[in-house]
Amino acid sequence: MVMKQLSAFAAAVLASLAVSAQASDFAFYKLSLIWPTSVCISAPQNCITPIPKIFTIHGLWPTLKNGTAVPPYDPIDNNCNPNPDSAGVAVGKLAPIQARLQTKWPNLIRSVSSSLFWQTEWSHHGMCSDYPQDPLSYFTTTLNLADDSKYDPLKVLGVQPSNTPHPIDTLLENVKKNVGFYPQISCNMPIKGTKQLYLKEIRFCFKRATPPSAPQNCPDDMDDLCRSLPPAQRTVMFP
Repeated sequence: MVMKQLSAFAAAVLASLAVSAQASDFAFYKLSLIWPTSVCISAPQNCITPIPKIFTIHGLWPTLKNGTAVPPYDPIDNNCNPNPDSAGVAVGKLAPIQARLQTKWPNLIRSVSSSLFWQTEWSHHGMCSDYPQDPLSYFTTTLNLADDSKYDPLKVLGVQPSNTPHPIDTLLENVKKNVGFYPQISCNMPIKGTKQLYLKEIRFCFKRATPPSAPQNCPDDMDDLCRSLPPAQRTVMFP
């Protein structure tokens, strides 16, 4: 019995140390912006109407040094912040910015409410951010970053929506020229039977601060799907 208790205690200590180390690796924020047309092109009937013609927000994600997102809050496995607001409480505090959220941070899928989308983003990312008990500031900070013209993808990508495929490397270099740092490009492949990539998201990285404001290079400038094709075939449609 004593040995079992000691083993359980040791396991708890190790788990605590692992969580602490993980939290200490939270190095920067990643602002992810979606191009709605690419998300909705395969099934537009499933999306809200009209489909926005601006980049909308996916989220602001606390990110580890290696470029992966900090795992969602869990009181046992990832106790990143003490007593963060629950998702229901968090969304209840967003009334002052509700109109901005509906415009810039809607859920694109019509069958899921935007409120549920915001709750999910808070549960997955906000609870482990630097605003665990201040969701209004977390969401407002995200909106302010996304509204900053310096990071408007329609300006910094160097191209406009069209049916012309663009090399991903060209888009990355355009953003580097216009912003000063490399973003991360996220792709999807919505048209069955083809291997044509589409520009799904652009993600800007910011040094950890409250609020985050200083951009930095993203550790990985493409996601796995973008890299799934040989370099010569890495072009994206931006319809």
